[in-house]
Amino acid sequence: MILAWIIIIPLTGGLAAWYSGRINRAWPRWISLISLMLTFVLVLGLWVRNPVRDFSNSGATWLIEFDREWIPQLGISLHLALDGLSLLLLLLTVFLGIMSVGISWTEIRERVGFFHFNLLWILAGVMGVFLAIDLFLFYFFWELMLVPMYFLIALWGHENRRYASIKFFLFTQLSGLLMLIAILGLYFIHGRATGIYTFDYMKLLGTSIPGPAAMWLMLGFLAAFAVKLPAVPLHTWLPDAHTEAPTAGSVILAGLLLKTGAYGLMRFAVPLFPGAASDVAPIAMALAVAGIIYGAVLAFSQTDIKRLIAYTSISHMGFVLLGIFAWDRIALQGVVMQMICHGIGTGALFMIAGALQERIHTRDMEQMGGLWSKVPRMGAVMLFFALASLGLPGLGNFVGEFLVLFGTYRVTIVMTVLATAGIVIATVYALWMVQRAFHGEGREMRSVPDFSLREMALMSVMIVLLVWLGLYPQPVFDRGREALNNLQKSTAGTFRVVPDNVLRVSK
Repeated sequence: MILAWIIIIPLTGGLAAWYSGRINRAWPRWISLISLMLTFVLVLGLWVRNPVRDFSNSGATWLIEFDREWIPQLGISLHLALDGLSLLLLLLTVFLGIMSVGISWTEIRERVGFFHFNLLWILAGVMGVFLAIDLFLFYFFWELMLVPMYFLIALWGHENRRYASIKFFLFTQLSGLLMLIAILGLYFIHGRATGIYTFDYMKLLGTSIPGPAAMWLMLGFLAAFAVKLPAVPLHTWLPDAHTEAPTAGSVILAGLLLKTGAYGLMRFAVPLFPGAASDVAPIAMALAVAGIIYGAVLAFSQTDIKRLIAYTSISHMGFVLLGIFAWDRIALQGVVMQMICHGIGTGALFMIAGALQERIHTRDMEQMGGLWSKVPRMGAVMLFFALASLGLPGLGNFVGEFLVLFGTYRVTIVMTVLATAGIVIATVYALWMVQRAFHGEGREMRSVPDFSLREMALMSVMIVLLVWLGLYPQPVFDRGREALNNLQKSTAGTFRVVPDNVLRVSK
């Protein structure tokens, strides 16, 4: 039941926070924090109780499972399962959830209870996505993330929040419906072939799908995951949503919701349709490189600091897409590291941007400048995370991007070389952001309060994590290794990148 409780606690905490907000505005904050701390203890307990071990001889796939019948007549079950990949992403989810509550402590002053209800239900949906093995249940949690995030942007966002929230809803809902159609198609094809109608992921693996049907079904999954990632040209909702969302919304969007798209590609799209995935791999990798360069160039041209950080997410998640479709062992290790470190680093940048807006009431960097002398702690923290964003050696982001490029090089040299240009451009936009916001001559301002003890505590934890991941990433590699091996085994002999003038096949 521990996997179920990991989802039940935030759901229950969200309801309690909503109700308690009618009594006292401070209670929802504490209820949210306590709920997430309890969940964190459960997830950390799973890490301690399930040490890294080799499953190759036992044939086991999961560290722990929870499986109960839900609608047996339709082959739907409450099937949750955990492996090393899921465990790493659960830790990231709960950690960023705690950071989101902390950074919203003074920012959110209206409808506090309803805000924390939506926040906790988004997190419950994200954790459900990382745990669900029944495809119907997976889709349920996928949609559960959508509505609370819509309210988070629409009710607590900034100037153009309605436009941004509706655009976010349309993009994610329409692409999610395409995935639902693909899930049903796979359900019926498997049922007619075997006589067993089921949504169970493990039973659907290896389903023989005739003709072009596999490609159409894979594209249905790919549409949902590429929008959420987001991949160019399906990215246009992201800058608007990030810019208008409250700080916690931006942290969850960048740190977690984008990762659900990457996780979906790794767990479902490629293993369920390896042949079709290998056919589209050259196109997907080309779009990944385009996103890396496009996001970096567009980031450099922004004056809105939140919009700049949003475009950096498009660039960084391009490395994730590139590594996934390279489907190389080292590249996939880099993908996992990039997902974790991007969630921490970019989440921190959005927290700094939100703190700046709360203090000086603008996101326009042309109206900033000269802030270092007024807020030196904030400036130093911003510089650290800007260096992390550009991939400074010794920090976790460098490890992730280096491994993605190293692994992809074994598959395609040209794509790797082009993707490297994104790192060069990242150096320019990251340092330019710090220069424009904190150095030079700025407008006359009254005294601006620097980071408080609470804010410095949050930032210090994130700094320590990125340094630790940069200097000693081995625990992450060890924890995720067996899960990645199992994913590659499920596609053995069927996922092959077709060689042409651009690509060459790895051994």
